[in-house]
Amino acid sequence: MTCNDFIKFEEVFFVHPDYADAFRKLGLTTIDAVFDFQDAENLHKSNMAKHRSRLKVQLPEMNKTLFLKRYNRIPKVKQIKNWLDRKQKASTADYDRLPGEYLTPAGIATPKTVAYGSQWSGPFETRSFMFMENIKGGVSLEQKLPEYFTDFNYPDRHKLRCEFINKLADFTRKFHETGYRHRDYYLCHIFLVDEKDFCLIDMHRCFKPGVTSERFRIKDITQLHYSSPGDLISQADRLRFYLRYTGKKMLDESDRRFLGKVKKKAWSMAIRDVKYNREVPFAK
Repeated sequence: MTCNDFIKFEEVFFVHPDYADAFRKLGLTTIDAVFDFQDAENLHKSNMAKHRSRLKVQLPEMNKTLFLKRYNRIPKVKQIKNWLDRKQKASTADYDRLPGEYLTPAGIATPKTVAYGSQWSGPFETRSFMFMENIKGGVSLEQKLPEYFTDFNYPDRHKLRCEFINKLADFTRKFHETGYRHRDYYLCHIFLVDEKDFCLIDMHRCFKPGVTSERFRIKDITQLHYSSPGDLISQADRLRFYLRYTGKKMLDESDRRFLGKVKKKAWSMAIRDVKYNREVPFAK
């Protein structure tokens, strides 16, 4: 289903037809109501920008959980930077929503959008929002790796680890082949669904960088390497991932240069995090 199939509640508010009745019951039929809505769990984090808010919304009658992302009074400088980065003018919520429309058909699963909207004042966005479905049966790889990574007595442990690493490498390669770069490609943003499929979340920084594509590919791989716990993900796992990701059997000089840049960037990040007493996962 494309955005053209959504029901228009008002000129700036669109809802998936399956959710229209539930939204009406909640009184969420205007963009004002969406930004006044508080009957949900607040998912605020201390490092979240002032113009952002997140809520967890329950729909008992549908047995569904939604996440509401709201962006209000986004600084104009931030908006202009977004336009320049993405070479596209859109609302802040749309920068999170639109990549999924391209990635899902390419085989990269992303959360399903069920409602969205935005308001503008002249050339600048005043506020925007999106509702997404919860990833049912999914858990982030930061929260929980498969049991065969933590249980040394797990049957066929080595075989299952290899299969998992290969599948994650295939997923990452397929994502990068679309031309997109995530810029927050940490384990916390990769969900394992029903212990077999991957889903990529938090797309608000995802973009197609053009001439700087390689720079941001290095950044994505560094973030994945950095967030992978050293006590669970071995050096052999990391090499296996990279060889599968590149489709090679052995490293060549270009690979060594690439991995050197990844390691250098990871240790630079580690120095910063140690300074602020934050965990350095890959160095465990």
